[in-house]
Amino acid sequence: MDKYRVDLADAEWRKSTKSSANGGCVEFAQVGGYVAIRDSQNPDREPLIFDANEWDCFLDGAGKGEFPVPTA
Repeated sequence: MDKYRVDLADAEWRKSTKSSANGGCVEFAQVGGYVAIRDSQNPDREPLIFDANEWDCFLDGAGKGEFPVPTA
């Protein structure tokens, strides 16, 4: 399966435990060996799709603080 052709029709979306109470939520679904990420306030927008290696690298970088929260 190509990550650009992942069928998300039956995806079971779950909210991140780190989502904020103000509605700024991130949802994820595991589909066919891939992880899909979307904004819960815009579920019809195309999600980001990660393969296993990309997901591991993303989690590693996030855990190390490589993605600082943007300031307004």
